[in-house]
Amino acid sequence: MKSPAAIAAAYETAGTAKTQMSFRKTFLLGILAGAYIALGGLGSQIASVCAPDPSTARVISSVVFPIGLFMVLIGGAELFTGNCLILVPVLSKKATLKGMLRNWIIVYFGNMVGAFIIAFIANFSHTYAFADGALAKAVVSTAVAKSTISFGDGLLKGILCNVLVCMAVWCSFSADEIAGKVLALWFPVMLFIICGFEHSVANMYFIPAGLMATSVYGIAAEGLSLFGFFVTNLIPVTLGNIIGGSLCIGATYYAVYLKD
Repeated sequence: MKSPAAIAAAYETAGTAKTQMSFRKTFLLGILAGAYIALGGLGSQIASVCAPDPSTARVISSVVFPIGLFMVLIGGAELFTGNCLILVPVLSKKATLKGMLRNWIIVYFGNMVGAFIIAFIANFSHTYAFADGALAKAVVSTAVAKSTISFGDGLLKGILCNVLVCMAVWCSFSADEIAGKVLALWFPVMLFIICGFEHSVANMYFIPAGLMATSVYGIAAEGLSLFGFFVTNLIPVTLGNIIGGSLCIGATYYAVYLKD
């Protein structure tokens, strides 16, 4: 297992490489990551929809959802929330601020495309008809709750979410074998799901899936709108994710292990 200092050095190299990838490669890997996270979200919804109570549902969801990050890290893809750690090589002057922002923008919109694709396919393949339509109702309910969140809640839950997601990514660098990486990433992601924190890329699936389901399944959903998706949710949650991943984790570990 790598020491914390060795993890910092390893990510410094990996983060630098991310800023040097071509647009085509970065965008395609962003699409894949968005799709993987969406599939993890879809699986977690299916697994938990028939749970007897909300606490049990969250625990079941938390066991399944990390499969998305597993595919991102092991399969190789570019995830915006994890890439908030690129601030580490920027602070150590191995990468540029321009390179980091370019990566974030390309990956963010790539993630959105991938998540939209899964939401579209899940709806029009009638995957949400599971459990006599109970899944469709749960999908819409989740989307409503997320698209009507307050700015403060979205920001703070976004911060805590990406503290845990970036810790999952960071800890996965401690291991060289797949088993060790899986064990390292699984538990922080489980915790963020159990706590109900807000992940911008996951929400790129959850809210559009609910929006589409209202039409496909004829479910009424007061308060669910594109404005709620893009403005009410994504803006505060994305800002929170950046603060949690870049400043709380990335900048802190840089200051401890890399700053002279």
